[in-house]
Order: sequence, then C-alpha cells, then structure tokens
Amino acid sequence: MPGTGGAQGVKDATAIAGIGQTPFAKRLPEDERTLACRAVLAALDDAGIDPGEVDAVASYTMEDTDEVELAKAVGFGDLTFFSKVGYGGGGSCATVAHLAAAITAGQATVGVAWRSRKRGSGPRPWTNTAVQLPTPAQWTRPYGLLRPVDEIAMLARRHMHEYGTTRDHLFNVALACRNRANQNPAAVMYDRPLTREMYMSSRWISEPLCLFDNCLETDGALACVVVSAERARDCRRRPVYIHSAAQGLPAQHHGMVNYWTDDPLTGPAWAAARHLWKHADLTPEDVDVAQIYDAFTPLIPLSLEGYGFCGRGEGGAFTEGGALETGGRLPLNTGGGGLSEAYVHGFNLITEGVRQLRGTSTAQVPDAATCLVTAGEGVPTSALLLRN
Repeated sequence: MPGTGGAQGVKDATAIAGIGQTPFAKRLPEDERTLACRAVLAALDDAGIDPGEVDAVASYTMEDTDEVELAKAVGFGDLTFFSKVGYGGGGSCATVAHLAAAITAGQATVGVAWRSRKRGSGPRPWTNTAVQLPTPAQWTRPYGLLRPVDEIAMLARRHMHEYGTTRDHLFNVALACRNRANQNPAAVMYDRPLTREMYMSSRWISEPLCLFDNCLETDGALACVVVSAERARDCRRRPVYIHSAAQGLPAQHHGMVNYWTDDPLTGPAWAAARHLWKHADLTPEDVDVAQIYDAFTPLIPLSLEGYGFCGRGEGGAFTEGGALETGGRLPLNTGGGGLSEAYVHGFNLITEGVRQLRGTSTAQVPDAATCLVTAGEGVPTSALLLRN
C-alpha cells in the first residue's frame, strides 16, 4: 500500500487527485489568467476539493499568471508553499515534484500545479530583439541558431551521423502521436490523419526537421491537484500515486546544444533518469505506458535512451515495428502529445498519464498500472513515475 513518506521520502506518499484543462486551439479568446483559473477550478472539482483548502502552488518561471493573481481569483486559503520551476518544457514534472516534496515534508496539504499559455496566438520568445541575450544564447543566436528547433536539429543530425537514425524513425514518432490524437476529441489534430507521404513531402523547418517534426502552437491551460496518499483515498477520483520524481541538470550543461559536455547526446534526461530509478521500486521494464516530452520528434529517441528503454544509439531503431503504437513495446503519448494534441510546455503529458492510470484515456492501454512522464530533454529537466 502507498506510504506516507518518512524514510522513503516522496515514494508513494502523495497522489494526483484531480486534473483539469481548457479547450485547446490555435486561438482562444480568453487571456492566460482566465484560462489558468478555469483549468485550476476544473482540477479541484475533479478532485472534489474546495478552492479554500489549497495551501500550495507550483508553476513555471515562464508562467505569466502569478500565484497572487491566481490565489485571489480562484479563492485559495493561506498559501504556505509556492514555487516556480525554470526552463520551460523542462519544468512540467518538477512542478508536481515540488508539491509532492512540500506535502511530504508537512509544509502543505493541498497543492495545485498549472500551466497556462497562449503560444498559438501570442508572440515567439526569440523575436524580442530588444532584450539582452542570456549568456548561453550569445554563443549561438548570432550564428544562426535562433529557435529551439535549430538547436535540436543539430542534435538530431549528430544522432543520425553517429548511429544511423533516419527520417523514417522520426516519422514513426510523429505518426504514433498523430494516431493517438486521432482518437482524442480534445486534440487539435483529432480529425487530421498523417501519412508517410505527407511527412516526407512537407517543408523544412530546420533541416533535417520538417513541419511534422515540430510541436503545435497552442492556446490552452492545464492543472492538477496533489494531496497526501491518505487524503487521496477519500477524494472523488481514483488516486494516481507519485512513486518517484526527479530533476536533472548535468554537469557543464549548455542550453539545448549541450556544447561543453564530453558527449552532447547524453543530455539532462540521463541525469534525471539516474535519480528517478534510484528512488523507485520499478525499472524501465515495468513501465506500461509513457508520456515522453515531444516538442520535437528527435527528443523521443534521445529520451528512450536516457531513461533506459534501450541502449545508447538505439533510440531510432526502437521506434520500428510499431513499438510506440498501442499494443507496441512502449505505447507513447496516448493523448497525442505536444506534436498532435497540444503544446502547453508538456503539462498535457501529466494529465494524460493520470487518465491512463485511471483507465479513462481515449487510447487506453489495457491494465496500465505504471506510467513514466518526462519533461523536455535538451534543457534542465524533470520526470515522474506514476502508478495506480
């Protein structure tokens, strides 16, 4: 049975008791704060918890809706813990991990994590040329690496060169996500199938990455509620326990290009994975379904290697033979992921992981009992190992 912390730390001591989200679209009329409030209220209703009971919140440093605004608008009680996690897509799972740690340590009782974003109708972060470049970007952007896709394209090309990864392997990733989105009415790409011909003939975005190697640009918001394992058993929905959690920032890391490490293809996922599995009673072989951060298709092979599902350099080959599809070796991103459901800095991977373990996914993996959720590879990252 799930424990309550103590010597085991956060292992099974807390659970996700509620999830909520707004619709996803290229353009939504509401502002980000309104979307955030709606997602949080939906998650609290899902858990059957009154907003006044919330005493902890966690989100991203890139979140424009701050905790003061949210607390007033939704009607939280006194907050005794609040945190923000950096690095965009790398922060998703860490927001939940921070709440789990706070609750386990007795600093809070009911936590809410959220992400609200208007990326579909809002500006691109790299287009503001009036802002002083951060130090790492001063070594890349003046030389043409303007966007995240340009940086990941370099890692993809190196993986292709060293290990024989092909565009067909990347297509396998894009197709698996699109196939699951085609089953999910909430997904932006619900009614838009993808074929190999469409993929191979699409325009380049940053060679060797084409249009369908890139995530969507989405407006929307999501949230989840974290409570103790004991409290979760009395909530409205079946609890999903946080078995293990980790963050990872490897030594000498340099943004998404990872220039200064001995091996640029051994990214933050490797550091997070070591900690995640060290504190778990499970191994990669025990994972029934995975929600792996997919802002770009090459992040999947890199993450498959980093989290131990295959050997070094084998991430491309792992995708062959329908391995990522329902019924395959590792069913992946069963709501459609960032590539085909919505791109809200990876938070939809958390909510889909919860649905899988509740048994309510639109692409349900039979008898799923364990789910790995990861944040962005290529930046300081985080991961959760969930179980029911």
